[in-house]
Amino acid sequence: MLTTRRPYQRPYQRSGSTAPVTAPLRRPGAVGAEAADRSTAPNGPARHRRETRRADRLAASAVFKSAPLHSRTTGADDASHALVKTSENQRLYAYESGVKNAFDEIVPVLKRISALQGEADFENRAQQLARQSFGFELPANILADAWVSGLDMRRLFAWCVFETNRRFADEFFAKDPLNGLGTEEFAAFLQSCGFHIMDISPCADGRLAHLIRYVLRLPYRAVRRKSYAGAMFDIENSVQKWVETELQRFREGKPNFASDPTRYLKVVAYHFSSVDPAHEGCAAHGSDTEKAAAAGLERLLEFRQAIENSFCCGASIDLLLIGVDTDTDSLRIHVPDADGNSDLGRYVSSLELFDGTRGQSETQARESIRAAIRQVSPGVSEGSLELIAMLIENNFSQIAYVRRFHGPHYQDIGHAERFIGAGIGFEEIQLRNLMYFAYLNTVEEAAPDLDVGIKIFTGLNVAHGLPVPVLVRFDYHGQVPGARDRAVERCERVAAALLERYSDLFEKGLLHVMQVVRDCHANGALEVLTCTANPKSEAGAH
Repeated sequence: MLTTRRPYQRPYQRSGSTAPVTAPLRRPGAVGAEAADRSTAPNGPARHRRETRRADRLAASAVFKSAPLHSRTTGADDASHALVKTSENQRLYAYESGVKNAFDEIVPVLKRISALQGEADFENRAQQLARQSFGFELPANILADAWVSGLDMRRLFAWCVFETNRRFADEFFAKDPLNGLGTEEFAAFLQSCGFHIMDISPCADGRLAHLIRYVLRLPYRAVRRKSYAGAMFDIENSVQKWVETELQRFREGKPNFASDPTRYLKVVAYHFSSVDPAHEGCAAHGSDTEKAAAAGLERLLEFRQAIENSFCCGASIDLLLIGVDTDTDSLRIHVPDADGNSDLGRYVSSLELFDGTRGQSETQARESIRAAIRQVSPGVSEGSLELIAMLIENNFSQIAYVRRFHGPHYQDIGHAERFIGAGIGFEEIQLRNLMYFAYLNTVEEAAPDLDVGIKIFTGLNVAHGLPVPVLVRFDYHGQVPGARDRAVERCERVAAALLERYSDLFEKGLLHVMQVVRDCHANGALEVLTCTANPKSEAGAH
């Protein structure tokens, strides 16, 4: 019944670019149809709000599409390309190196502090060195007890990891150092492509933690991200998120009105290794790239079937499968066909396109990207084509980033995470190999994810006598009565279950847990509840 078509412009459209193209109007879901029946009376307030919102979105989308490129690379450097945003790369690298250097300083400084034991003014000298190197002091009680049986280096190490993370997280929320493309502008662009939400489930592997802000170069607040081992997202939870999204569209018109003909876009990001595919791929799938991709696609199809089976006709979603090479940060995007179906053998490689379009002008490179997408899937919808083209163009800057600052590929092609994060929150974790994700409400429901994380850290830390730092965190909305108390209860329950499940490690001092909560409604700092590495510290002292 839908025969009209609506125009939209290509992303980053500038002078000299081609004319606007058109995309077929996507049919609304069931909730959207009901909203249309109830809120389209001529000159009614609902219609006025819709028209005002649409006008605002069009203006925001125009800003997003016309944003000027940053300065570009010059010379024969291996990262040079007309579409690479060099100044943004430099800014992102300064942030990444600053944060990671803070974590990487922990072991060398603790070695120096350990060497001070036995000296007359040990405690004062240790604290002075900690203040100079870390910017914070060490737990005084641990230093004071060192004369009895020596420094408890495992507790100190865990404490320093937790405290470094707290400082980094607080700075992130206070200063927003990764602010890039505007959230509203990207949301408008996304809707111009026919989607109202982009919901991404990457693998929980820390090598994909920077997927949103670095690999895809998207504003992290504009997309929904929830990580799972092997990217095997929880279907029931995703159905609930779909329902919440549609209800918010129906009740509040956010991110757009339910009557608007857009769809929910669900994305799975699996990963593989081009340098050592047999050993450094996805641990949850035995480093088998084909298995990881097939499992991701199967989970996407099951989710779509769940939506279609649970709600009346018209309730559907669009799917996108993305592969990430964790060695180069390049992409394999499995381009959907005219019916929205993907094929494991049908994809475009951003790395091949990057090398194949070097030397071309901006306009030529963009047309080459689109031509490659159409060649792989001639029937791809215009909206999907525009979104995929934007993701590939964005990824060009990340490919150049890796080559410029790390060489042909990352040196740490394997795991190098600094801690495990368990619970709900962690939106500030936008850096590669910083944290292993374990999103959960209970340990039981996320046991596979946690077991994979513990296995990883057994090789990273335990094998060298260092403990596994686990940050248990639950963000809450402070405007909801009792929300903080419930977050605290969840922290306590999950921490207790963790210590019980991995009691052998904890009893040997090889597992430490810090509990924190955060009021995300107020965009506040982390509130420390307790920490096994320093149980004498006062809750909330930080």
